[in-house]
Amino acid sequence: MAAFENISGERRNRGRIEVICGSMFSGKTEELIRRMRRAQFARQKVEIYKPAIDTRYSEEDVVSHEGNSISSTPVSSSGSILLLADDVEVVGIDEAQFFDEGLPEVCRQLADQGIRVICAGLDMDYRCVPFGPMPNLCAIADEVTKVHAICVRCGSLAYVSHRIVDSDKRVLLGEKMEYEPLCRECYLESLKQTL
Repeated sequence: MAAFENISGERRNRGRIEVICGSMFSGKTEELIRRMRRAQFARQKVEIYKPAIDTRYSEEDVVSHEGNSISSTPVSSSGSILLLADDVEVVGIDEAQFFDEGLPEVCRQLADQGIRVICAGLDMDYRCVPFGPMPNLCAIADEVTKVHAICVRCGSLAYVSHRIVDSDKRVLLGEKMEYEPLCRECYLESLKQTL
């Protein structure tokens, strides 16, 4: 188990869980890539995972809406991460909302082994309902960073990823043609217009 000594000589476990959450277009993946690159620069051994269903920009790389990318391993279940994360110091997980409900336990086990785990994902779906394992991840995290997009209608901080295409599927991979970031007020106004 990875540990270090603090200034008073106590041994501390370095394992921790960091969650980056928010709406679409808020910079979650960009922040994940930034943190992972800093760990690489510090010569830490890193591995990044993403759900195999997310093939929007690349089948293998994690790619932000801004076009920045970092090499990753697509996996079909959270349990695969435990099997693959061998001899690493930092694990990154993108699009965490698309993983199964076992992801928080996987992250806890990794952190308990002394691994720094950084997860990025949508905190809510397009209906403002907490998304997949994200609520439980936020609950067990050592640190939660909520990032915000800008509302495309009024310029306030965005609250939700508003779906602008006609579909009631919970998981609909997309970007600017399918979703727009809206603040709470503009989102509520858009719901009135659809009634």
